[in-house]
Amino acid sequence: MTDAVLSQPSRSPFAMRHPSVLVFLVVLGLFTVAITVLSEGFGLGMISTSFVKTLGKTLCLCLVALAMDLVWGYCGILSLGHMAFFGIGGYAIGMWLMYERTRLIVVDSLAAAELPPTVQEISDGIATQIFGVVGASEFPPIWAVAHSLPLQLAAVVLVPGLLALIFGWLAFRSRVTGVYLSILTQAMTLALSLYLFQNDSGLRGNNGLSGLQNLPGLDDLPQSIVSVWFFWASALALGAGYLFCAWLVSGKFGSVIRAIRDDEARVRFLGYPVEGFKLLVFSVTAIIAGIAGALYYPQAGIINPAEIAPIASIYLAVWVAIGGRGRLYGAVIGAAFVSLLSTWFTGGQAPDLVLGPLVVQWVDWWTVLLGLSFVAVTLFAPKGIGGLFDLIADRRSPNRHGAALGPDPGALREREASE
Repeated sequence: MTDAVLSQPSRSPFAMRHPSVLVFLVVLGLFTVAITVLSEGFGLGMISTSFVKTLGKTLCLCLVALAMDLVWGYCGILSLGHMAFFGIGGYAIGMWLMYERTRLIVVDSLAAAELPPTVQEISDGIATQIFGVVGASEFPPIWAVAHSLPLQLAAVVLVPGLLALIFGWLAFRSRVTGVYLSILTQAMTLALSLYLFQNDSGLRGNNGLSGLQNLPGLDDLPQSIVSVWFFWASALALGAGYLFCAWLVSGKFGSVIRAIRDDEARVRFLGYPVEGFKLLVFSVTAIIAGIAGALYYPQAGIINPAEIAPIASIYLAVWVAIGGRGRLYGAVIGAAFVSLLSTWFTGGQAPDLVLGPLVVQWVDWWTVLLGLSFVAVTLFAPKGIGGLFDLIADRRSPNRHGAALGPDPGALREREASE
């Protein structure tokens, strides 16, 4: 009876059975409360609204870094196109924000007319306001459901997921792997970016979508409060995303995708549907990236095709590598560290470095420093910043206290092994 009880799986919550997950969620919760208390909208006013937005955007970047770590660090697929899914999520929610805000402006402007405006007049007015900058005055087909918030929220999830599903199915069924797959994902991102740069793409070309920080119907609400709302939403999404990713990699599924990363041919020989596992991971991480983008760009206030350029996905891979791929907390640390450091250097806050006749202005040299850091981490610290936690936890030599070193009842024990 005792053995049967001990063999039953634990019914305690997942986070309680995985201390690292619990620690992450607690730290994230305390961080969220601290920023709220110190913010201008709900607290002491010690942290500016712009910095609250910066922190909210950083949390979104941490979420997309989680997706990148899941697909690259755990499954071994170096995708250089996940920021495309991030941008698609931003465009999906941005279309509704821009449509609804413009609709309210047009309705207010036509309210003073002698005759009530017709539905068509309102629609034409909205289209002219949005697309006049590219010389158009009609809604493209892609905006057919832009008026519906539920449908646009569904697009945040469905469009990146379907695009990843189609692309992944074509690539994985052909067994494209390694650097060739990375080039294909980069080509997909470049093609999408170049298409969106065109004025006839239906998304205002290089002008992108702007004014996204203004929530429709809440014009009287100060940005100090809106910024905290989005910060809360970003923290909640990151916590849920971390919990989901940790649950996904903790069981048999996680063992299989790690095995695919380490030796794909052997996993296929054992009878596992390798392509199905890779397709599922690729699609799920694309959805996570889309959700992160939908939360990021309302805080940024604008999105344009440059945000989807291949260089953005390369930066994402650098963040994960610096943080330590194959460790979910490493991806979060890397994204937060590099993002905040980039804001500091490129925002002109870092003092210039004077080296005799040479003056290093970090606004221009930050990308060089980032590249050198990536090379240094690759050569000298392949486990990244997250590897420091391995040293602290001493994972390489666990203390078993005389536990069996093998699966058999008579397996050699630690004390015997040391004699």
